[in-house]
Amino acid sequence: MDMLQNTDGLGASSGENSAHGASEVGSETGSSAGDFWQDLNSNVKSGKDKLQHNVLKSGDLSERRSPGVYQQYRYFLGRVGKQRLREARAQAVDYLILLLAGICLGTLAKVNDETFGVLGYTYTVIAVSLLCKIAALRSFSLDKLHYWRERSSGMSSLAYFLAKDTIDHFSTIVKPLVYLSMFYFFNNPRSTVLDNYTVLICLVYCVTGIAYALAIFFEPGPAQLWSVLLPVVLTLIATRTEKDGVVSYVSNLCYTKWALEAFVISNAKRYYGVWLITRCGSLMESGYDLGHWYRCLILLVLTGIVSRVAAFFILITVHRK
Repeated sequence: MDMLQNTDGLGASSGENSAHGASEVGSETGSSAGDFWQDLNSNVKSGKDKLQHNVLKSGDLSERRSPGVYQQYRYFLGRVGKQRLREARAQAVDYLILLLAGICLGTLAKVNDETFGVLGYTYTVIAVSLLCKIAALRSFSLDKLHYWRERSSGMSSLAYFLAKDTIDHFSTIVKPLVYLSMFYFFNNPRSTVLDNYTVLICLVYCVTGIAYALAIFFEPGPAQLWSVLLPVVLTLIATRTEKDGVVSYVSNLCYTKWALEAFVISNAKRYYGVWLITRCGSLMESGYDLGHWYRCLILLVLTGIVSRVAAFFILITVHRK
């Protein structure tokens, strides 16, 4: 009898322990799920608060009247203009590098009548894109901390961005002239200076907008790496002779393809008479069309506008420490 009672007691105690352990496991599972849900909910609310703080305009409790967007735009024009004057040595170095690039590329890449100078124009797209992107990174990568401090005090982000972009239009107009003055003299293509200058202006406007987005989103080091990598990779994709489905589709979306096509078309239009058959064969092999010159320019300008809109959106939403 005593042994039976001991056995029943051990069975009852083991059942209670197993039930207690199961309840502890269930409570731990429920608590971990609840903690995960609370963390997720708090992270979503925190992100929402940050987004509203960055995008929406908070009320000014000091009852002071902030200047309007136009007045701030005029102020930032003067301030950014003075900053560019203080950076005169860096600007001079940029122009000197463009001159040397025009001399070197114009000398090395001679015009081939069978390809309509596509080699020199390929080098031009890479060099101008790379140099203008790296120079445009300085517009937004150096004063991010100052921007966020002033924005928290009521500064207009739109006026700040437009003032920077307006001052950089001077470089958009002058840098193609500087490069083309050397490249056209040493390369001597058949296309006119005006056609080449028009394509270069559209190209510089496009790559400057892309550089804005890279400078705002990335730190200075990665932004420079992306500025060097993008022109080279996109140009290699745009100049591939093997056109399968994926590569052909991607190349049609590259700004380097549009710039190169505009350059080649502007040069091919100057070949007449016995060159008509060669011109048609070369353009057909490259997938270019004489009637796409204006379309390529419009696509370059639209890419510059879209990239500027994206850069402004990143400016007002992304806050990096």
